[in-house]
Amino acid sequence: MSSNQPSQSKAKSSIDTAAIRAAAKNLDDGAVTAGYQGNRQEIIDLLNGALATELVCVMRYKRHYFTVTGRENIAVKAEFLQHAQEEEGHADQIAERIVQLNGEPDFNPASLTERSHAEYDDSSDVQAMVRANLIAERVAIESYRQMIEKIGDSDPTTRQMLIGIMAVEEEHADDMKDFLS
Repeated sequence: MSSNQPSQSKAKSSIDTAAIRAAAKNLDDGAVTAGYQGNRQEIIDLLNGALATELVCVMRYKRHYFTVTGRENIAVKAEFLQHAQEEEGHADQIAERIVQLNGEPDFNPASLTERSHAEYDDSSDVQAMVRANLIAERVAIESYRQMIEKIGDSDPTTRQMLIGIMAVEEEHADDMKDFLS
Protein backbone atom coordinates (compact mmCIF):
# COMPACT_ATOMS: atom_id res chain seq x y z
CA MET A 1 0.00 0.00 0.00
CA SER A 2 1.37 3.38 -0.98
CA SER A 3 1.87 6.09 1.62
CA ASN A 4 -0.11 8.42 -0.66
CA GLN A 5 -3.30 6.41 -0.42
CA PRO A 6 -4.59 7.78 2.90
CA SER A 7 -4.05 11.38 1.81
CA GLN A 8 -5.73 10.70 -1.55
CA SER A 9 -8.83 9.28 0.10
CA LYS A 10 -8.82 12.21 2.54
CA ALA A 11 -8.71 14.66 -0.39
CA LYS A 12 -11.58 12.88 -2.12
CA SER A 13 -13.72 12.96 1.01
CA SER A 14 -13.22 16.75 1.39
CA ILE A 15 -14.96 17.44 -1.95
CA ASP A 16 -18.64 18.33 -1.57
CA THR A 17 -20.22 16.17 -4.28
CA ALA A 18 -23.70 17.43 -3.43
CA ALA A 19 -22.59 21.00 -4.22
CA ILE A 20 -20.97 19.81 -7.42
CA ARG A 21 -24.17 18.09 -8.50
CA ALA A 22 -26.20 21.19 -7.53
CA ALA A 23 -24.18 23.12 -10.11
CA ALA A 24 -26.29 21.38 -12.76
CA LYS A 25 -29.34 23.29 -11.51
CA ASN A 26 -30.30 26.98 -11.87
CA LEU A 27 -28.82 27.29 -15.34
CA ASP A 28 -30.08 30.88 -15.60
CA ASP A 29 -27.37 31.84 -13.09
CA GLY A 30 -24.73 31.12 -15.74
CA ALA A 31 -21.26 31.03 -14.22
CA VAL A 32 -22.47 31.71 -10.67
CA THR A 33 -22.98 28.40 -8.88
CA ALA A 34 -24.47 27.79 -5.44
CA GLY A 35 -20.93 27.52 -4.05
CA TYR A 36 -20.05 31.08 -5.03
CA GLN A 37 -18.79 32.78 -1.86
CA GLY A 38 -18.68 36.46 -2.85
CA ASN A 39 -21.24 39.16 -2.20
CA ARG A 40 -22.25 39.45 -5.85
CA GLN A 41 -23.89 42.86 -5.66
CA GLU A 42 -21.01 44.37 -3.72
CA ILE A 43 -18.48 42.95 -6.19
CA ILE A 44 -20.56 44.14 -9.17
CA ASP A 45 -20.63 47.63 -7.61
CA LEU A 46 -16.85 47.56 -7.12
CA LEU A 47 -16.38 46.41 -10.69
CA ASN A 48 -18.65 49.13 -12.07
CA GLY A 49 -16.45 51.70 -10.29
CA ALA A 50 -13.40 50.08 -11.87
CA LEU A 51 -15.16 50.08 -15.26
CA ALA A 52 -15.84 53.83 -14.98
CA THR A 53 -12.20 54.40 -14.03
CA GLU A 54 -10.91 52.44 -17.01
CA LEU A 55 -13.24 54.24 -19.42
CA VAL A 56 -12.13 57.65 -18.14
CA CYS A 57 -8.52 56.50 -18.49
CA VAL A 58 -9.16 55.47 -22.10
CA MET A 59 -10.57 58.92 -22.87
CA ARG A 60 -7.74 60.73 -21.08
CA TYR A 61 -5.04 58.73 -22.85
CA LYS A 62 -6.81 59.12 -26.22
CA ARG A 63 -7.07 62.88 -25.78
CA HIS A 64 -3.41 63.07 -24.88
CA TYR A 65 -2.48 60.87 -27.83
CA PHE A 66 -4.35 63.04 -30.31
CA THR A 67 -3.25 66.39 -28.89
CA VAL A 68 0.43 65.85 -28.10
CA THR A 69 2.60 67.37 -30.81
CA GLY A 70 6.23 67.60 -31.76
CA ARG A 71 8.79 65.27 -33.21
CA GLU A 72 10.45 65.04 -29.79
CA ASN A 73 7.22 63.57 -28.37
CA ILE A 74 6.79 60.64 -30.77
CA ALA A 75 7.68 58.08 -28.09
CA VAL A 76 5.31 59.50 -25.48
CA LYS A 77 2.55 59.79 -28.10
CA ALA A 78 2.96 56.09 -28.95
CA GLU A 79 2.91 55.20 -25.25
CA PHE A 80 -0.34 57.14 -24.76
CA LEU A 81 -1.97 55.15 -27.57
CA GLN A 82 -0.72 51.82 -26.25
CA HIS A 83 -2.01 52.63 -22.77
CA ALA A 84 -5.39 53.73 -24.14
CA GLN A 85 -5.72 50.39 -25.92
CA GLU A 86 -4.71 48.43 -22.83
CA GLU A 87 -7.13 50.40 -20.63
CA GLU A 88 -9.90 49.61 -23.13
CA GLY A 89 -8.99 45.93 -22.81
CA HIS A 90 -9.28 46.23 -19.03
CA ALA A 91 -12.71 47.84 -19.40
CA ASP A 92 -13.80 44.96 -21.62
CA GLN A 93 -12.55 42.36 -19.12
CA ILE A 94 -14.35 44.08 -16.26
CA ALA A 95 -17.61 44.47 -18.21
CA GLU A 96 -17.48 40.78 -19.16
CA ARG A 97 -16.93 39.77 -15.53
CA ILE A 98 -19.88 41.91 -14.41
CA VAL A 99 -22.07 40.07 -16.92
CA GLN A 100 -20.72 36.69 -15.73
CA LEU A 101 -21.83 37.68 -12.23
CA ASN A 102 -25.32 38.37 -13.62
CA GLY A 103 -24.89 42.12 -13.30
CA GLU A 104 -25.10 44.96 -15.78
CA PRO A 105 -22.03 46.97 -16.73
CA ASP A 106 -22.67 50.71 -16.31
CA PHE A 107 -21.48 52.57 -19.39
CA ASN A 108 -23.69 55.61 -18.73
CA PRO A 109 -21.62 58.62 -19.88
CA ALA A 110 -23.70 61.03 -17.78
CA SER A 111 -22.21 59.69 -14.53
CA LEU A 112 -18.90 58.29 -15.76
CA THR A 113 -16.56 60.90 -14.27
CA GLU A 114 -18.52 60.90 -11.01
CA ARG A 115 -18.10 57.12 -10.64
CA SER A 116 -14.46 57.03 -11.77
CA HIS A 117 -11.68 56.85 -9.21
CA ALA A 118 -9.32 58.67 -11.61
CA GLU A 119 -9.84 62.07 -13.17
CA TYR A 120 -10.05 63.20 -16.74
CA ASP A 121 -7.34 65.63 -17.88
CA ASP A 122 -7.23 68.03 -20.81
CA SER A 123 -3.73 69.41 -20.37
CA SER A 124 -1.94 70.72 -23.43
CA ASP A 125 1.58 70.52 -21.99
CA VAL A 126 3.27 67.14 -22.46
CA GLN A 127 4.78 67.01 -18.97
CA ALA A 128 1.39 67.88 -17.45
CA MET A 129 -0.15 65.05 -19.49
CA VAL A 130 2.47 62.59 -18.28
CA ARG A 131 2.01 63.74 -14.69
CA ALA A 132 -1.80 63.43 -14.92
CA ASN A 133 -1.45 59.92 -16.29
CA LEU A 134 1.03 58.92 -13.59
CA ILE A 135 -1.36 60.21 -10.92
CA ALA A 136 -4.27 58.31 -12.51
CA GLU A 137 -2.24 55.09 -12.70
CA ARG A 138 -1.31 55.39 -9.03
CA VAL A 139 -4.98 55.97 -8.16
CA ALA A 140 -5.95 52.89 -10.18
CA ILE A 141 -3.27 50.77 -8.51
CA GLU A 142 -4.49 51.71 -5.05
CA SER A 143 -8.13 51.16 -6.08
CA TYR A 144 -7.35 47.68 -7.38
CA ARG A 145 -5.25 46.87 -4.31
CA GLN A 146 -8.19 47.74 -2.05
CA MET A 147 -10.67 45.78 -4.20
CA ILE A 148 -8.41 42.72 -4.18
CA GLU A 149 -8.09 42.95 -0.41
CA LYS A 150 -11.86 43.39 0.05
CA ILE A 151 -12.74 40.45 -2.22
CA GLY A 152 -10.17 38.19 -0.55
CA ASP A 153 -10.76 34.54 -1.36
CA SER A 154 -14.53 34.92 -1.83
CA ASP A 155 -14.29 35.30 -5.64
CA PRO A 156 -11.03 33.89 -7.00
CA THR A 157 -11.89 34.62 -10.64
CA THR A 158 -12.51 38.32 -10.04
CA ARG A 159 -9.49 38.51 -7.74
CA GLN A 160 -7.19 37.01 -10.38
CA MET A 161 -8.55 39.34 -13.05
CA LEU A 162 -7.95 42.38 -10.84
CA ILE A 163 -4.43 41.22 -9.95
CA GLY A 164 -3.63 40.94 -13.67
CA ILE A 165 -5.06 44.38 -14.42
CA MET A 166 -3.20 45.91 -11.47
CA ALA A 167 0.09 44.49 -12.75
CA VAL A 168 -0.44 46.28 -16.08
CA GLU A 169 -1.35 49.51 -14.25
CA GLU A 170 1.94 49.24 -12.36
CA GLU A 171 3.77 48.95 -15.70
CA HIS A 172 1.89 52.02 -16.94
CA ALA A 173 2.93 53.97 -13.84
CA ASP A 174 6.57 53.00 -14.43
CA ASP A 175 6.29 54.09 -18.07
CA MET A 176 4.87 57.47 -17.11
CA LYS A 177 7.50 57.95 -14.40
CA ASP A 178 10.19 57.33 -17.02
CA PHE A 179 8.74 60.13 -19.18
CA LEU A 180 8.82 62.70 -16.38
CA SER A 181 11.70 65.09 -16.93
